[in-house]
Amino acid sequence: MFKQNPDELANLSQETNRSHSNAHQHEDDQVETVVGPSVVVEGDFVSEGNILIKGTVSGNVKTGRLLTVEEGAKILANVKAGEAVVSGEVQGNVKIDGKLELTASARLMGDITCDVLVIEAGALLQGKVFMNGLEEMSKNEKKVVRRTKKTMEEDIDSSLDE
Repeated sequence: MFKQNPDELANLSQETNRSHSNAHQHEDDQVETVVGPSVVVEGDFVSEGNILIKGTVSGNVKTGRLLTVEEGAKILANVKAGEAVVSGEVQGNVKIDGKLELTASARLMGDITCDVLVIEAGALLQGKVFMNGLEEMSKNEKKVVRRTKKTMEEDIDSSLDE
């Protein structure tokens, strides 16, 4: 009755296989706790699973897994997580064991400690950034970094004087 192009059938089969493998791949990444857009949590918030924030949390947030802060959401305290994607606002220090991603709509006011930091154009960040892994630098390497930084500052100052 209906004829289907063999190429269309192959594409449909590939799409189905891809969606099944993606679903299996992200099984462990399912969100365990959701703070809805109309919810305001006051007090510390601790979970061992993934957390999705759509509302406001006025208290420390801690998870060993993935923390997602959606656009329009707010966290008004310190954050500790395994990984995090921030599209909303965080006012507090952020300590991430792995990767921290700040999307274009992110607003973060606080110090950051993480292994990997990804900042999209448009994200706003006010605070210090500490990257794990620099602790192993030798004293000589640290001196070179300080000397280079000082030289750069002197170069900038002298170019402004001209």
